[in-house]
Amino acid sequence: MNPQLPHRLEGQPANATAPQTADAPPHPAAEGDSKDAARQGVPSAVRPDPHPEDGAALLDAVEAFHRRFNAFPSEAAYVAVVLWDAHTHLLDCFDSTPRLAFLSPEPGSGKTRALEISSTLVPRPMHAVNASPAALFRAVGDQAGRPVILFDEIDTVFGPKAKDNEDLRGLINAGHRRSGVSYRCVGDGGTQSVVAFPSYCAVALAGLGSLPDTIMARSVVIRMRRRARTEPVDPYRARSHEPQGNALRDQLAAWARSVHEQVEGVFPEMPEGITDRPADVWEPLLAVADAAGGDWPERARAACVELVNAVADDDRTSLGVRLLTDLRDQVFCGADRMPTAVILERLNALEDSPWGDLDGQPLTARRLSRLLKEYVTASNKPIAARNIRTGAGVIKGLHATDLDDAWTRYCPPPPEESATSATADAEPLLTSA
Repeated sequence: MNPQLPHRLEGQPANATAPQTADAPPHPAAEGDSKDAARQGVPSAVRPDPHPEDGAALLDAVEAFHRRFNAFPSEAAYVAVVLWDAHTHLLDCFDSTPRLAFLSPEPGSGKTRALEISSTLVPRPMHAVNASPAALFRAVGDQAGRPVILFDEIDTVFGPKAKDNEDLRGLINAGHRRSGVSYRCVGDGGTQSVVAFPSYCAVALAGLGSLPDTIMARSVVIRMRRRARTEPVDPYRARSHEPQGNALRDQLAAWARSVHEQVEGVFPEMPEGITDRPADVWEPLLAVADAAGGDWPERARAACVELVNAVADDDRTSLGVRLLTDLRDQVFCGADRMPTAVILERLNALEDSPWGDLDGQPLTARRLSRLLKEYVTASNKPIAARNIRTGAGVIKGLHATDLDDAWTRYCPPPPEESATSATADAEPLLTSA
């Protein structure tokens, strides 16, 4: 048996699976597929050890290690995290590296534990709670000893109560690309010179709430939640379990060296509909899955589609896109124009929407105008209210023709059936353009 593989040690819960002994009957899961056994968290003592050249079995073992200590919200989350761990050993094969974001609405949702487990599996982990931007620039700039940065409590850096941290945001964004650099002045007084610090590095983040849009767009997002009583995990004891994770880390490093030439420069086939930024984010992870083989390529693509769609459905990804979508599906609903007063009334009345309480105030005509001016019409002019002639006179409002181009470019496909009440109510006002 490979001595590097992890074994379940002291500190496990009473109901945890006991290690196999010579006198004990075989564990039921060991009689089936070894991959299924690994994913159930069956100890290595009762299932075949992965060989360094068997990438699929190795990723199965990494997944089993995560499952012992992490209660992730979905199968897709386990797949994504395992592939992210593995890709950190192959960074120089890719043009970009996705950020891994563990986010939750409440504390106690397992985010810190997720970072802890990943830290045992990646090369040169650097825990960066309260690390200064200068220290991070220096650490990442040394590409020979490039760390994997693990940010916990990232909401204290980018949250609503935090001050601006543009230097740090710039580092995280620039480091997404292999060609990314950060320019800083180095030296004293008049002897300063501009130095380009390489920024390319793997980053995992954990925090409450959300992240700046620019970072979210570069991230694989795992929406953590508090563990239910029906989701038991082993207690994590760093002294006992960190060496087990490090043993898997060393196996990942050896496997990565064996597939380096196979992975470098490849462009994996993307699932249908995954393009642009999501494709950049997932390309390294799918390349790792393809190199591992087994059922990992199929699982990786299913996870990609699920997690990308989940981010697209997240209301907080972009306030502007949410506004455009609500205007199309909840306000206009097929009408060709709509008075501003009616638009505000309908938006502010929507349940489960942000419009009735934006920083403590309902959406106003001024803020509506400011949000829409970020987008342009088909003729490349900012979207703005225009005159609408009604039986009662001329009033200000929006025209669907001005919004059509933005709806097509930014919004998800419209629902198959849309409400028509707004059209029926508004038509009497709209006698002519």
